Amino acid sequence: MLTQNIIKQIEKSRNSKVITYITSDRQGPVNARIAMDVIPIFSQQLRKIGKAPKIDLFLYSTGGDTMVPWRLVSMIREYCDTFSVLVPYKAHSAATMISLGADEIVMSDLGELSPIDPSTANVFNPADPANPQNKIPISVEDVMAYFDLAKNKFGIKSDEDLTKIFNKFVEANPQIHPLALGNVNRIHNLIRMLAKSLLKSHKDKMSESEVAKIVDYFTEKLYSHQYFIGRREAKEDLGLKTVVNADNNLSKLMAELYEEYKKEMGLGGAWNAETELGEGRAINKKDYKLAYIENSEAASYFELVLEYRKGQVNIVQQTPQGPITVPQEQVMWRVIGQGWK
Repeated sequence: MLTQNIIKQIEKSRNSKVITYITSDRQGPVNARIAMDVIPIFSQQLRKIGKAPKIDLFLYSTGGDTMVPWRLVSMIREYCDTFSVLVPYKAHSAATMISLGADEIVMSDLGELSPIDPSTANVFNPADPANPQNKIPISVEDVMAYFDLAKNKFGIKSDEDLTKIFNKFVEANPQIHPLALGNVNRIHNLIRMLAKSLLKSHKDKMSESEVAKIVDYFTEKLYSHQYFIGRREAKEDLGLKTVVNADNNLSKLMAELYEEYKKEMGLGGAWNAETELGEGRAINKKDYKLAYIENSEAASYFELVLEYRKGQVNIVQQTPQGPITVPQEQVMWRVIGQGWK
C-alpha cells in the first residue's frame, strides 16, 4: 500500500517507528470518533513493533471519548523511550489530549489543536423539545461562562444573589436537573486531572506552574470549542514547549500521507443519502472506512456498510381544510454491517 511506503519514509526521516490513527470527520452516519475500542487494536500493533527508542503517532481526528487519551498514551509509553505525535492537520479535543501526553508534538503549518472542554450528556440532561427521546448536551464551558458572567461581568458577589442566579439557571426551560450540573462539575474536574497527568507523563518533566498554565488555557481560557490553535500560538502563547515545527521534508511526507487517507476515507467530505444512492438507482450498498490504525507492515480499519433504497414516507401538511397526509419519496438507509477488519 502507498500509505505504508510513506510511513516507511517518515520512519527513515525520523529514525522512529510510526503508527497512524485516523478517524473520519465526515457528517451523518459516516462520522467516527476516538473510542475505547481502538485499545486492543493498538495493543496488537505495538506488539508487532516491539520495544523501540522512539514511537511516532500520526494523528488525525476531531475528537471523541475523553477517557481514551490517558489509556492510549500510557500503553504507547510502555513500548518506547520517546513518544511523539505528528499532526498533519486536525487534532482536536480528545486528539489534543493525546498530543498533550507526547514528549514532542510535531506540527505542519496546517496542524491545529483545540480546547479540551467537553460537552456532557447523561440521563439527567434536559430533553430536546424537538425530539424528547434525545438529551441536550451541556457544554462544561457554557456552564462555567454563565457563572463567570454573573460574578465578574455583572459584579454579583453575595451568596444570596448567586443562589438566585443558580436557581434561575436550574429552572430554565428546558429545566436542568441539579445532577446534570453535578455531572458537568465532575467532568470538568476529570478533564483537568487527565490533562495534568498527560503533561506530567513527559520524559522531560515540566514544572507545576507550566502544567497549570497549559491546563488553564486548554480547559478554560480559550472560551470556544471551535477555537483552533496553530503551532506558533500553541508554543509561544500557550506555553506548550513540546511543539516542534516539521521541517520541509517531513511536512511534505505528512501531507502526502494525509492525502492518501483523505482519498481512501473521504476526509472532510460531505454526506448525502441521495448522492450515495446514485442517480437512477432504487437500491445501493456502499462500504466506508471510518477509522484507520496502521504501521509500516500492517493495517486495521473500521468498516461500515450501509444500504440505501428509495421508499415512501407520509408527511403531514397543514391546509385550510385541516391536516392531510401526503406521501413523499425519500432515500432511506440502514446499517447492514460494521466492525474492525
